Amino acid sequence: MNFTKISQYLDSLEEMGIPSVDCIIYKDHEQVYRHMNGTVDEKRTVPVTEKQQYLMFSMTKIQTMTAIMQLVEKGLISLEDEVGDYLPAYKNLMVKETIDGKEVVRPAKTPLKLKYLLSMQSGLDYDLERPGIKRVLQEKGMKATTRELVDAFVESPLLFDPGTRFNYSLSHDVAAAIIEVVAGMSFSEYLKKNIWEPLKMTRTFFAKPMNDNVENLAKQFIYNDPDGSITPMESSCCYQLSDCYESGGAGLISCTEDYSLLGEALANGGISKDGVRILKPETIEIIKENLLGEESLKDIANNMGRPQYGYGCGMQVFMKPELSNSPAPVGVFGWDGAAGSCLIMDTKNKVSLTFTMHVRGCGPAYGVIHPKLRDMLFED
Repeated sequence: MNFTKISQYLDSLEEMGIPSVDCIIYKDHEQVYRHMNGTVDEKRTVPVTEKQQYLMFSMTKIQTMTAIMQLVEKGLISLEDEVGDYLPAYKNLMVKETIDGKEVVRPAKTPLKLKYLLSMQSGLDYDLERPGIKRVLQEKGMKATTRELVDAFVESPLLFDPGTRFNYSLSHDVAAAIIEVVAGMSFSEYLKKNIWEPLKMTRTFFAKPMNDNVENLAKQFIYNDPDGSITPMESSCCYQLSDCYESGGAGLISCTEDYSLLGEALANGGISKDGVRILKPETIEIIKENLLGEESLKDIANNMGRPQYGYGCGMQVFMKPELSNSPAPVGVFGWDGAAGSCLIMDTKNKVSLTFTMHVRGCGPAYGVIHPKLRDMLFED
């Protein structure tokens, strides 16, 4: 890989309105590259540093899936298990559909299995204003727990029968609640004990609904279509539904360095540069298996603009590099976040790339920047 070319590209992102970037590449357990550039404050005067913290949003899903697969590996849960076996509220689910122009609600034809939950084929959506959430927050306020809020998701009917379609959703928040039930501890306690401490991820923790007082937190900006300008916004994490909620889908604050430690371990078959194993190699290969059928593959292509990808256990899997003339091999996997950060991993070459930025709603991050970084990672 051409590090000079990568650095030049990262520096050019400032012209696209990206205030700052940070990028770390690991190869065979060795950090071979790091480059950061730009500013992290509202006035665009404070340079980015190695201590920078970021709202990671859906990058959280990578940790949630690592945790879930640890429990699968231990035989405590199975991908074929029904979610209702752990969360009784998820038994006897209802589905809404339109028949002859009229909306009806009926019992689900298929049970919600864990594999459907992990692969975003649950039938849930990302509606944070759903009646169940509003009811719990009205009753419990900011003390509402992860389990209380997750149980309330299914007070609304599913959009489709589990396993039949792909829809990006609150599914991984439900997975976090399952982890709490099976492990007998809070989600954050589980992550600390089984991922953060083993990998020496010392600067990762859960956000609050508002995070204005978090030290070294990069200022959030919102991307404005169509002119590409950005506007400062509050340091909120709307996915953290209460002070006591721990979102498995989008709840973490972290730094580039911490996430690179997770990425390099997963890219090396589940073992860290210090020799600590968090997953077996065969478990990571299960994560990388596409779980989407024909209709669901159409959904991820049409609704998320990712025709080259399938989706496994909570992460996208590169399946068709020929569609974008990419030098990246089949099997590259990872995910991204709402503020534009991403983690790209490959077990074949034992390489990982961790990229962080802090602009919400930036479409070019997903359609342009991430694919470009993926391809540069594998160019000569």
